[in-house]
Amino acid sequence: MRALIIVDVQNDFCPGGALPAPEGDKVVPVLNRISDKFPLVVASRDWHPEDSVHFEKWPAHCVENSDGADYHPELNKKNIKVHLLKGTGNIDDGYSAFEATNENLELLLREKGVDEVYIGGLTTEYCVKSTAIDSINKGFKTYVVKDAIEGVKQNPGDVDSALDEMKGAGIELITSSLITK
Repeated sequence: MRALIIVDVQNDFCPGGALPAPEGDKVVPVLNRISDKFPLVVASRDWHPEDSVHFEKWPAHCVENSDGADYHPELNKKNIKVHLLKGTGNIDDGYSAFEATNENLELLLREKGVDEVYIGGLTTEYCVKSTAIDSINKGFKTYVVKDAIEGVKQNPGDVDSALDEMKGAGIELITSSLITK
């Protein structure tokens, strides 16, 4: 069985947000188009407390219960079965969806019989990469949907380095056109 993990498609990571991927909103139509092709869709969100050590590294973003922490308004949420919250403590960064504090993602996937994980969302060089690396390290066949991810592009070359690292770890980089029912 396969599952789609939608990583952090939140207002603060989209244009106009506190920590935007320049074209973060471009992933939304792709994710909406493919989400109904998966029997299980889960979505993660950064859900930081107002006072977080994470904000020593990054501008304040995705503060719990804020508009910035909401999913992008055009993201179709009807297929999302599980909502994961990460970065919820003052000590954790919560880059990977597998670091969710309200649900054990690995256990959930195993209980559902998932052996293939497909990943899309934001941002390529941080949360997408961390989720994909954790997924493959936990033994799931892992795919990253290249046209369903976007980087924050803080430093030149970061996105390409992240893609190379994922590919080197055995993660397959595919396009959404290869995803069929």
